[in-house]
Amino acid sequence: MLTALARTATRRPLTVMLLWGLFLLLGFGLGTGVFARLSDNVPEVPGTESESAARYLEEMDPAGSSITGVVAGTPVADAGMRAEVERAVADVREVAGVAAVPDPYATPGMIAEDGRALIVPVTLEGGLDDDAEERTLDAAAERIREIDAPDVHVSGGPLLGLQMGERAQQDVKNAELISLPVVLALLLVVFGGLRSALLPLVVAVSGIAGAFLALFLFSEVTDISVYAIQVTTMLGLGLAVDYALLMLVRFREERRTTEDVVEAVHRTVAAAGRTVLFSGLTVAVSLTGLLVFPSVFLRSMGLAVAAVVVIDMLAALTLLPALLVRFGGRIPPARTPGKGQEEGRFFARVARFAARRKVAVLAVAVPVLLVLALPVSGMNIAVGDARQLPADSEARQLQDTVDAHFPPGTGVSPVVVVARPGTDDATADRIRALEPGATTRELPGGGAVIEIRPPGEADGAEATALVERVREVRGDAPVEVTGTAARLVDFREMLRERAPWAALTVLAGIVVLLFAFTGSVLLPLRTVVTTLLSLAAALGVVVWVFQDGHLAGLLGAEGLGALSLTAPPLIVAIAFGLAMDYELFILARMREARLRSGDDREAVVTGLSRSGRVVTCAALLLAVVFAAFMTGGFSPILQIGLGLTLAVLIDATVVRMLLVPATMALLGRHAWWAPRPLRRAHDRFGLREEQPELPREKVPSGV
Repeated sequence: MLTALARTATRRPLTVMLLWGLFLLLGFGLGTGVFARLSDNVPEVPGTESESAARYLEEMDPAGSSITGVVAGTPVADAGMRAEVERAVADVREVAGVAAVPDPYATPGMIAEDGRALIVPVTLEGGLDDDAEERTLDAAAERIREIDAPDVHVSGGPLLGLQMGERAQQDVKNAELISLPVVLALLLVVFGGLRSALLPLVVAVSGIAGAFLALFLFSEVTDISVYAIQVTTMLGLGLAVDYALLMLVRFREERRTTEDVVEAVHRTVAAAGRTVLFSGLTVAVSLTGLLVFPSVFLRSMGLAVAAVVVIDMLAALTLLPALLVRFGGRIPPARTPGKGQEEGRFFARVARFAARRKVAVLAVAVPVLLVLALPVSGMNIAVGDARQLPADSEARQLQDTVDAHFPPGTGVSPVVVVARPGTDDATADRIRALEPGATTRELPGGGAVIEIRPPGEADGAEATALVERVREVRGDAPVEVTGTAARLVDFREMLRERAPWAALTVLAGIVVLLFAFTGSVLLPLRTVVTTLLSLAAALGVVVWVFQDGHLAGLLGAEGLGALSLTAPPLIVAIAFGLAMDYELFILARMREARLRSGDDREAVVTGLSRSGRVVTCAALLLAVVFAAFMTGGFSPILQIGLGLTLAVLIDATVVRMLLVPATMALLGRHAWWAPRPLRRAHDRFGLREEQPELPREKVPSGV
């Protein structure tokens, strides 16, 4: 199969490059339209009580979403300032689509006690379509910003989502400007030539175009999160470089034994292409676990990222071979080790050390990883607020201004209780009695909305406890709870219910693929266990930094008491897939060496010596990409970036360089064991396109 694919790509390389060129134009042309379609409605889970209540309100409540303006930095009671604010309020009331703007000077709680700040809440009409809502938001926000005061900020509601989308777009551009030159410099060091270094970047740019196009297509049928741009772009860029690096290293090795470039490309695809194929499949399968969750956010992320992985894989298996046919003749072969020298000498020594001291290596490495993983036991997740944004963002400045001038809890999203028709007065009274200051407003048709402002944060422990109390006291009455806290409660419950099924789906798929790749039953199980160790260690550090606040300032962040609810599932799904990536790089070389020599122990050393440099370089390049996306200052992306960076580095060093040879030595020949029926099934159905027997190595003339 792979040989046929290689021959197709090499027979008409110009056609292949032209098709990929059209794909790039489509991705960077049509695909970038996704930036205008991003949503910040991450906690929504279809079928939950909070979502049902929100839909009911959209249909029945004449009031729509709202935004908030804050004017600060000057005495707001000054006659001139008051006149200017009142003119702005009057103008905003006249904006088409605005339902209400209360007078901040006549509404209790809108003016700060120090007299140097006031709040201007703006409520939009219900039922506005997207275009009308955007026009209303732009007009209302722009008029408020025209108020002549030292500090004027507008955000909240749908405007916050638009601001996050703009920030996501800017962060992606900055990350690409940072990461691509650094990656190119590192590739120049690795290959020692500009042509070899540029080819992975061509594949990487294809991955970025694929990310944009995949997200745009998915946005036609589902919501796309503001986090999707950074996550898919960073992964698409990183994996493209990984796959291209693996293929190029193998191509240069093949050039040592043949001067025919086309034949070298065929051999490369037959050998390294098999690894790329299985790697892409395992990463994609790791992300299918996200499809088990009913959350639109998780499902859309799983589909989008899996699509990007497949695009990277196809680019490495088609575009790169076509490029190598055209330009590979100018790429020098890999250096042949000198007389008495061992290829990958450093990694061979590490492998022999770990194999000889297998018990000691396991006794040290495993406890260290478990200690790093300890904070996971106290992990908490939350929806978060504007504090997740960088300090220079307007939403964050609004939040900081409110916190500085108003009492705690001002502007906190309420717990929204929807009392549908048929709710008795006694039940409504019990709900209102849970917290002082609850307000009630009637809905058309006989229903009502009870808004209860919780103490503390909108998604804090007090708010979620209040949601639980409301659901306890309502009894059998037709009462539903929505709002930020209720959505968080439902999201957590969804994770608890579906996480075991997601894990089972991923593990089953990974075990099947690794069995198809290796023909072993024990190797997939060992791989899963060691991968989970590195993953737990990386996630533990993320909790320690961003939840507990240790060293968070070094990353331009702060401890928020909880992780963003987006971070843990994405870190787990993506990092697990990336770990399989490196495992396959190493196992492919070990399996190849074992088939040739029949020596299990030496196959471990040979496999690591020949793959260690590729794995280390790939991990370093991927870490650079992830780190570049941590420069934007958006806390959820910082969390995901740090988690993936640590997972990649820990996995490529501690796990793959030490635990893999140690456990392989401990298992010995049993590592490749499978029951006889499964062995026969693998021999019959497994993908086994092996590289033909190589002749004795020779150096091409002129090199």
